[in-house]
Amino acid sequence: MFDALYLDRRSNICLLPDGRLFLLFHDGGKQRKERGTVMRCKLRDLGFSIGTLPTGERNQITDVPGVRVGHVTIREDIDERTVIRTGVTAVLPHGGNWFLEKVPAACFVLNGFGKTAGLVQVEELGTIESPIMLTNTFSVGAVWQGTLEYMLEATPEIGDVTGSVNIVVGECNDSYLNTARVMAVTKEHAKEAIAAARVEMEEGAVGAGTGMMCFGWKGGIGSSSRIAGGMYTVGALVVSNFGRREELRLAPYVPPSFDERDVPPGSIMMIVATDAPLDARQLKRLARRAAVGLGRTGSCVHHGSGDIVIAFSNAYTIPHFSDSALQPFPPLVRDDAPLMNELFQAAIEATEEAIWNSLTTAETTTGRNGRVGEAIPYSLLRRMGE
Repeated sequence: MFDALYLDRRSNICLLPDGRLFLLFHDGGKQRKERGTVMRCKLRDLGFSIGTLPTGERNQITDVPGVRVGHVTIREDIDERTVIRTGVTAVLPHGGNWFLEKVPAACFVLNGFGKTAGLVQVEELGTIESPIMLTNTFSVGAVWQGTLEYMLEATPEIGDVTGSVNIVVGECNDSYLNTARVMAVTKEHAKEAIAAARVEMEEGAVGAGTGMMCFGWKGGIGSSSRIAGGMYTVGALVVSNFGRREELRLAPYVPPSFDERDVPPGSIMMIVATDAPLDARQLKRLARRAAVGLGRTGSCVHHGSGDIVIAFSNAYTIPHFSDSALQPFPPLVRDDAPLMNELFQAAIEATEEAIWNSLTTAETTTGRNGRVGEAIPYSLLRRMGE
């Protein structure tokens, strides 16, 4: 039928010469593929691994107990110049009321060419009180509005018997493939993404990652997780939209079939979650390590790249209402404990692998003006490992 570069009989997949995977028959999972379906998968499914720490059960940010992720993907072809390839992704810190039970959080801006909403208060107070929303640059306003309406409906106290709510919305510029000027994302899409949040999450060209490009290949949503100290989970989720092909470390350089100068300066949003008991100061330290994971993939942190990390812990919550003037904290991880170094390592490894997963799971995507975001061929990665 075809000549395969290799065959994995355990997973019933083979690698085609053009770099695609071919599924021989049903994978037995919840998302079944029909016989002969060409599919995309995560880096570890190709036989590669990043780092030394073990992954969580799903190797996704949702391995952190309580964390859920939802996507809304918008694909519409209106005409050659008006092609919609965009969406919204929601990261829910826990399963309760995020405003009434806030989570400790921090942010780290490696390069501030970005339009993220809500970071000023996160930096000042060290808490997050909303879902972390992700979308394209021109849709921050619509997603902010939709999330605000969702929060007002869920929590009648906001703006009545108490103050306002801080909505966090991160963004990347997907205008290489997406006709961003149309502003196709609406406030209802933000609400739908929150409502769609599940433990089982998709990766690749979905949600906020639908129109993103990474290292000259099709990028998007990627996720990974690590277990630190045998007891705590660190998960990362990225929206990858940065870099040029010659910057990608390890994989052989393949000249693009398009002029990379046409691709607007990109960005990356990195979300790091953990169930380790850390305070906002320690989460800032964890967020900085995610930037190390970014650098290990080859990112040069260009002038026009908004490279932003948001980190939170759901090991404990901080109540909005309290009769006490003092805020109790559970025992926190000591800064000088070996566990802290493992948490740092976990953030680095999970972020690096999440970026690779955003590449390996993304499918080739057509966009506006006849542009094509090519999926990275698995044959390149195969040669990388030789």
